Amino acid sequence: MRALKTAATVAASLALVAAGTAPATAATWRMEKGRQGVCLDPDFGHPGAYFIGSVVGTWSRTITTGLSNLPPNAVFKGSSVLPPGSHVNPPGSSIINVFAGVAIGPAPAGEYHSELWATDGKHTESTPIRITFRDGC
Repeated sequence: MRALKTAATVAASLALVAAGTAPATAATWRMEKGRQGVCLDPDFGHPGAYFIGSVVGTWSRTITTGLSNLPPNAVFKGSSVLPPGSHVNPPGSSIINVFAGVAIGPAPAGEYHSELWATDGKHTESTPIRITFRDGC
């Protein structure tokens, strides 16, 4: 009886460990990190700018893209949508396959840290964008 109880306890413990350590489904795509930025005169901004990126890998869900943390008076104008598919960059290069448009109005002098992001609804990645407003740009 004691052996049966021990066996049942071990089996239950193994079941809990197995359930708790099941591998999560890893994303099979990523957004390559880049360094983008723009310097603008605080009195003028830029009426038609865009930021670019590269999503690589394979995806079975549509990937949408956008911008976040924009400076004051900036208006997001739309961006790429990637239907299910794949993309591979040749070694040593990066082919752009996503972009996001923005109209940037005048803003107080300073540095703003925005992001270009991509998501398939379950997995999200981003790359930083620096938007600087200062005289003499």
